[in-house]
Amino acid sequence: MEPEIRLARPPKAARAADFVSRLQVMQTVVGAEHFAVLRVSGHGLPSARKLTLSLHNWANDVEENGRVLLEAYGPAMLAHLEASMLPLIWEGAGDNQFAASGAEPFTTRLPPRLLPWSGTAFPVRLGAHGNGYVLFMGVFIAPSSDLIIDMHMKSCQVLIDMLAGEERKLGPSEALSEREIACLQMAGDGCISEAIAEKMGLSVHTVNAYLGTATTKLDAVNRIQAIAKAIRLGYIT
Repeated sequence: MEPEIRLARPPKAARAADFVSRLQVMQTVVGAEHFAVLRVSGHGLPSARKLTLSLHNWANDVEENGRVLLEAYGPAMLAHLEASMLPLIWEGAGDNQFAASGAEPFTTRLPPRLLPWSGTAFPVRLGAHGNGYVLFMGVFIAPSSDLIIDMHMKSCQVLIDMLAGEERKLGPSEALSEREIACLQMAGDGCISEAIAEKMGLSVHTVNAYLGTATTKLDAVNRIQAIAKAIRLGYIT
C-alpha cells in the first residue's frame, strides 16, 4: 500500500518563524541545504499511523518533495521509530551525492533510493502526540560523531518545544482550576487519591473528579500523561 501524503497544519506564524530560525542554524552546522520536520499522526495499530510533513524550508515543489520522501522512506521510518532511536542516514541518487557518518555504529543507513538529495534523520519519541523526525538534506552529508549527538539532542528539543506550544493552545474555558492543579501536583508528588482527599479535606470521589476533569482538559489518556503534560505546560512542578 502506498503511503498517504498529508500536509499537517503548520504552527502559528510567530512560533513557526522561531522554529525555522533554529532549524536553519542546525542545517548550516550539518552542511545541509534543506530541513524538514515529520510528525506521526494516527493512533492504535502501526498500520493506522502516518508521517506528516509539519515544517520545512523547501521553497518550491513542497508537495512533490514530501511525496517523494515519504514514498521512499516513510514506511521504513515509521518501523524504525518503533524499534530504535538511532539516527538514520541515506545517500541520494547521482554521482555527486555523498552521505557518511563518523558514528556509523551509532547510525542506521537506509538503502539508496532515487531521491534528489542525501540526508540524515533524527528520530524523536515524546509520546502519542510528539513522535517524529527532524531531517536535514543536501548533496554532501557527513556529520561527525560529536555532531550527530549534538544535532540529535537539539532535534529532540525542537519537537519538545513544538509539542509544548501546541498544548499551550488550551483556551480560558479549558484552563485548569486551582483545585485541579493542586490535585495534579500532589498526584505528581506520588500521593494516591485517599491521601490527596485527606490533605485537601475533600472526599475521594471529589478528588477523582478533579483529576478526571484535569485529564480531559489536558487531552490526556490517563492520569500519568496528564501529570506529564501539566509539568510541560508549567501548571505543576
